[in-house]
Amino acid sequence: AASVRRLSLYDATCQIAQEVAERIQERNRYQRNGESSAKLNVIIRSSLQNLGEKIDQLKDLLLRAVSTHQITQLEGDRRQNLVDDLLTRQKQLQASYKNEGTEPDVIRSSLMTGGVKRGVTNPWLLEESEETRGLGFDDLRQQQRRIIEEQDAGLDALSSIISRQKQMGQEIGNELDEQNEIIDDLANLVENTDDKLRNQTRHVKMVDKKSTSCG
Repeated sequence: AASVRRLSLYDATCQIAQEVAERIQERNRYQRNGESSAKLNVIIRSSLQNLGEKIDQLKDLLLRAVSTHQITQLEGDRRQNLVDDLLTRQKQLQASYKNEGTEPDVIRSSLMTGGVKRGVTNPWLLEESEETRGLGFDDLRQQQRRIIEEQDAGLDALSSIISRQKQMGQEIGNELDEQNEIIDDLANLVENTDDKLRNQTRHVKMVDKKSTSCG
């Protein structure tokens, strides 16, 4: 029953989006002909609000289905992509309503390929991938556990690399500190040597001056 409810709600949401696109197109035609479009604007605003509410309901249903394990995480991700696609279409319709974005014809064409066109299978009911098809609940849990373990192993390897890089950075920093200390010592030594040379030079000048005076 829940699956049928999601299917019906998804179809209804796509249908509302299609009708909004058609009414925006009609509104634009009225405006080009200089006719009043006030009534259509009211209808479009109401339909856009209804569209947003329907999308919110789909998001809530999907969240409950995933959290209660009615569907697998992979199937949940696939259906989340469908909801994200509807959210994108909603934004496009809002922009078109404000004469800021994509023309309704383009949106209407994309909606018709999304599952509401007669004879096209609704993507909300597409079968799961070959990877999970035919697996029982325990098998799916084991598969998900393996995926999580592989991800954890990858994260551990990445953590190890980062730790080594951090250690190398600390060693380089310590080496630079030692080099700076050596440079400071050399600078002090050069300064002391320069002072001694100046003192010796003054002493030699004084001895030479006295020698000249005695002579």
